[in-house]
Amino acid sequence: MAITNRKQFRRTRIQMRIRKIVSGTADRPRMAIFRSNKQIYVQLIDDLAGHTMLAVSSAKDIEAAKDTKIDQAKKVGTKVADMAKEAGIETVVFDRGGYLYHGRVKALAEAAREGGLKF
Repeated sequence: MAITNRKQFRRTRIQMRIRKIVSGTADRPRMAIFRSNKQIYVQLIDDLAGHTMLAVSSAKDIEAAKDTKIDQAKKVGTKVADMAKEAGIETVVFDRGGYLYHGRVKALAEAAREGGLKF
C-alpha cells in the first residue's frame, strides 16, 4: 500500500500496532471497522482461518437515504449485532482500524453493544 501523506502514515502505524495484539478466532472474531468519507464498513474476521465471517456496510446493507453519518453508523452497529447473533457469535475483539474512538466509530461500537455484542 502506497502511503501518500502524513495522515495515512500515522493511521497505518496505529493499525500495525493494534494488529500485533488483536487477533480473531472462530469463537471470538475480530470486528474490523473501515470508515470512508461517505460510508462505514464493518467485518467480523476469523484471523486463524483467514476468512471473513460476515460483513455489513452502510453502502449496501441499510436504508440510509437522508440519515446523518452518525445515524448510519448506529444502524450498521445494530445490523452487525443482529447478524452476529443469528450466526451464533456473542463476543468479538474490537479493532477500530487506527481511527480514534470518537464520532462514527464510537456510535457503531455503542450500537453493537446495545444490540447484544460483548467486547
